[in-house]
Amino acid sequence: MKIAVVTGASAGIGREFVRQIDRLETLDEIWVVARRLERLEALQAECRHKLRPLSLDLAERESIERYAALLEAEKPEIALLVNAAGFGVFGPFAEKDLQQQLKSASVNALALTAMCHVSLPYMRAGGRIVNMGSNSAWQPVPYQTVYGASKSYVLNFSRSLWRELRPRGIHVMCVCPGWIKTEFQAVAHHDEYIRYVDRWYGPDEVAAQAMKDLKKKKLVSILGHPVRRQVRLVKFLPVKLIMHIWCKQQGIE
Repeated sequence: MKIAVVTGASAGIGREFVRQIDRLETLDEIWVVARRLERLEALQAECRHKLRPLSLDLAERESIERYAALLEAEKPEIALLVNAAGFGVFGPFAEKDLQQQLKSASVNALALTAMCHVSLPYMRAGGRIVNMGSNSAWQPVPYQTVYGASKSYVLNFSRSLWRELRPRGIHVMCVCPGWIKTEFQAVAHHDEYIRYVDRWYGPDEVAAQAMKDLKKKKLVSILGHPVRRQVRLVKFLPVKLIMHIWCKQQGIE
């Protein structure tokens, strides 16, 4: 059985990846992973492939163990793994709930790491891994401290993993989009702390670009010339200046 696995599939960028994979790939099943089972089940009506909904909270180790046990029982070939699950907590680090920030770091970075490790024994040459990073991965981001740091981890993890897996013929790509209009902003309390956004992108645009870039075997997928320009710029500016510019844009002292 040849499958794709998509985490964070109930909404936003994860859901759009399911739609793209359903349109572009030829598989036996797509395993869709998220906490909200009813949303995963509803997605079947939009897809030609059979979906297998897996209601898992990836912040919990037991969920990873359940996924691992299912792989052991089914022994599928994973043609594509998309780690799109994640969320952020915006605002002053010292004032925000510790457990929520730890959960954000766990889902964004640790669960992604575990999903890769558990899935790799079931991947062959030609297999692909897509990890959801962020434009925040390229620089420190005050008032998104944990989120930005977790996405920097994802970017560097993905690059290193690509090099390790290259002899096996497995490709790894990190997606680093700019601002995406999804439920993410409501969960992160985006509007309370973010006053300046240069441009919004749709999750469908990001997923479509990512699948094109994956076909080209790019290491990083970035949608939009403004985002690419920013990525190039932050490589040359002093870190303190980058953070100063960010805070000034958001009206933060």
